[in-house]
Amino acid sequence: MAKRYGGKFSPDGSTEQHEAQKPGPFLNAKRSKAGGRTNMLFIAPLPLIWKAFTSEPIVMAQYLVALGVLLLAAWMTREGILAQEAYEARKVARRPALPRKMFGSLLTGLGLATAGIAGFGAIEAAIFGVLGTVIHSFAFGFDPLKDKGAEGIDTYQTDRVARAVDEAENHLTAMSDAIKRAGSRPMERRVEDFQKTARDLFRTIEDDPRDLTSARKYLSVYLKGARDATAKFADVYSRNQSEEARTGYAELLDDLEQNFAARTQKLLQNDHSDLTIEIDVLRERLQREGIRNDA
Repeated sequence: MAKRYGGKFSPDGSTEQHEAQKPGPFLNAKRSKAGGRTNMLFIAPLPLIWKAFTSEPIVMAQYLVALGVLLLAAWMTREGILAQEAYEARKVARRPALPRKMFGSLLTGLGLATAGIAGFGAIEAAIFGVLGTVIHSFAFGFDPLKDKGAEGIDTYQTDRVARAVDEAENHLTAMSDAIKRAGSRPMERRVEDFQKTARDLFRTIEDDPRDLTSARKYLSVYLKGARDATAKFADVYSRNQSEEARTGYAELLDDLEQNFAARTQKLLQNDHSDLTIEIDVLRERLQREGIRNDA
């Protein structure tokens, strides 16, 4: 893909210089499963439209109901896959409140059964329903049915962290939506870089919920400010392509990214110090009990 030429003194120079110092955009990237097969679920039922409008009214209604149910099943399946990917991306996560993929399987069977009744009969409809449910379950699997990484951890603390991270993710999503209005692809990539740094902090807090207290302002105040600044920048830049606004916003992202990265490293160092203290205390206790390692 063609890329606009730029250098140190070009309008996008500071952004490109920052990109040269960052890891590649595909580092640790994973391909989303919410595509390909999932999109086919939206396409496969469309021939029912032709069947519906070439049939008598009652049969037409049955085909249209089947079409609606199958499209709803496709949407539920896609949302279930996205929810599972978010679940797998976190080290500590609650199971999805609604098993969307399982509902997608049931709705797929129901939609095929309805189409079977319209075109064939009750026996064929039952066969279509059972096969559709089973095949969909094998193709897309089941939703996560248990919490992950919460063993031995205070449930109240993990709930607090989950709520704080969800709120922070909403701020990041709002930033992504706002920066698109600016129409500047380099700045969109710059926001993506900052979001990756912010999510590193999220994962660190999820590893040790005790860190939430010292990092709460990063997940709320700072991200809310970044969200508002992004919205204002997008409004200004989309109107007059102000280089002053672009430079100021890029510097703001640089400062935020450095602060988030520094906080993440500070939390990791504190965790390491806590571990060292616990090891020393345990060794002293073992020595008092007369147990020691001569080696």
